[in-house]
Amino acid sequence: MTPVILLAAEKQSAEVTDWAARIGWVVGLALFVALVYWLMREGWKWRGTLQGDLPELPTAPEEPGPARPAVLSMSGRYHGSTTAGQWLDRIVARGLGTRSRAELTLTDAGVDVVRPGATDFFVPAAALREARLDKGIAGKVLTEGGLLVLTWEHGGKLIDSGFRSDHAAEHNEWVDTLNDMINKRETEGAR
Repeated sequence: MTPVILLAAEKQSAEVTDWAARIGWVVGLALFVALVYWLMREGWKWRGTLQGDLPELPTAPEEPGPARPAVLSMSGRYHGSTTAGQWLDRIVARGLGTRSRAELTLTDAGVDVVRPGATDFFVPAAALREARLDKGIAGKVLTEGGLLVLTWEHGGKLIDSGFRSDHAAEHNEWVDTLNDMINKRETEGAR
């Protein structure tokens, strides 16, 4: 026999794809992803249950007073709230864990946070403890000073809430004005 005939005799057809095994792997992977998602969701609900002692969030008063200078009406994003000083301990109770767009307005009564698609809340001036610039909060890390963090008291707990303005240059004005407002209140209260 000639070498060409021997080569042709040895050729075999390619193996056929085992579709049952491939479909089994795809279904198994989809079930694994669904399980991980369900566990994350249950963890979120469990954290909300643990933080269930957090009272209802305050709402803006009927007459909050005139807004501070136009610089202190800010639109941007709300990135979440954590236990004060613990930037990874996210608070999810009462809708504080939901990231959203936010419109902040500072008045003499406090900070009104309007969040389309999420629960609005109000931080009374008496509850404000500090305002600062930071770089991260609960899973959101930005450049140094890219996040406006308000520390406030609610239900006996100190809470840090993180905001990022659409115009980051506004952050410094907010920090200065809020800290002046807090210091003035504490000075007047000490008399």
